[in-house]
Amino acid sequence: MNEPIRDRLVTLRRSLHRHPEPAWREFYTTAQLVEEIRAIGVDELAVGPDAYDPADRMAVPEDHRLASWDRRARERGADPDLLERMAGGNTGAVAVLERGEGPAIGLRVDIDALFIEESDETGHDPAAEGFRSEIEGTMHACGHDAHMTWGLAALEAIAESDFSGRLVVFFQPAEETSGGGCPMARSEFAEDLDYLLAIHVGLDHPTGEVVAGIEKPLAMCHVDATITGTSAHAGKAPNEGDNAMHAMGTAIENAYGIPRHSDGMTRVNIGYAEAGSASNVIAEEAHMEAEARGETTELMEYMKDRLERTVKSAARMHGCRADVEVVSESPRADSDPELQTLISEVASGVDGIDRVVPAADFGASEDATFLMERVQRDGGLTTYMIVGTDHPTSHHTPTFDVDEASLEHGVDVLVESVRELERQHPVPRVEESEDAEGGE
Repeated sequence: MNEPIRDRLVTLRRSLHRHPEPAWREFYTTAQLVEEIRAIGVDELAVGPDAYDPADRMAVPEDHRLASWDRRARERGADPDLLERMAGGNTGAVAVLERGEGPAIGLRVDIDALFIEESDETGHDPAAEGFRSEIEGTMHACGHDAHMTWGLAALEAIAESDFSGRLVVFFQPAEETSGGGCPMARSEFAEDLDYLLAIHVGLDHPTGEVVAGIEKPLAMCHVDATITGTSAHAGKAPNEGDNAMHAMGTAIENAYGIPRHSDGMTRVNIGYAEAGSASNVIAEEAHMEAEARGETTELMEYMKDRLERTVKSAARMHGCRADVEVVSESPRADSDPELQTLISEVASGVDGIDRVVPAADFGASEDATFLMERVQRDGGLTTYMIVGTDHPTSHHTPTFDVDEASLEHGVDVLVESVRELERQHPVPRVEESEDAEGGE
């Protein structure tokens, strides 16, 4: 990749990095993406509610939590017409290239940021080089700025090539809350895809390394619970109260005691809790936010059901009531070995890639699995690949950053993979041996 293109990738990534927006609030981000996509030139561009059914979204914030982000985007010069189309938090976009006969290939990249205050330490490159987040309390701490850069650059490269087929690029909102994968997967744009490529940067894999496909992503769900009791004076008449805080404490302790399952890995965590108003008042209300995960979708359902039962039982024990809401969830879906093989071969020939890992356990969760599951159910093949980067600290931390050399690595792997899929279509499936012995 020549120097001007490399510099453009860096400039684009840094611009996206300066304007991070969390789930369903990616107003300015979507406007930036649309501007770039229009400059590239595509055959179809769908924004927000034209890209999916808004009713299929999950974990959508209340309107008053969206308003300030819409206002900020307007102040920063986002296209007012686009913002009208994104009203109510309908962010994200889908870009389509129609280039005649050939395979239908999907590429999914996520676009949201996290509620984390980015470091301003001089040793943190974004701070030192002037592209630190300009939005207080929010940053791209998981590399989605790199993902968007890959998506745009790959789209442009394919648009300028002699590619024959259909390319659909999903610029998906709300990955961090598992809210955007479902509507994208249920949309018309996910129909009849032969292949789907999803991609992530880093994840403890260094610059120069590529994982051709993840295995064992955990199915997961986000659960919110509100416990309502009865307030009372804590000194004068504590017996007249039904202590929501005490009920929540019981629920938290008991949740961590949910039996793990013999069929595979299960997880539960209470990540946020708040209750009470003053030291001398029996708490009338308590709120907690939790998650449950499982090695399979069925195991996640087991943990989700046990968590809900545990919270409601703890509330009843203390004379309170619990309202439990599953805010969002995502299934498990594994990469297909056929695409893992193809990506491995492609990545081995990309400049700057010195190690290719055919498969690696993921150990976390991703709502790209909705799209993967949809494509696989319709008979297509999918993979979720990782392009390594040297990140100085872990994902979801104030000093997370990416090695910008990985920007061109990701683009090259994606573009060459799309072209190889075009050449090899249909990719032959791996047939399971009929006499293979089963394990215990």
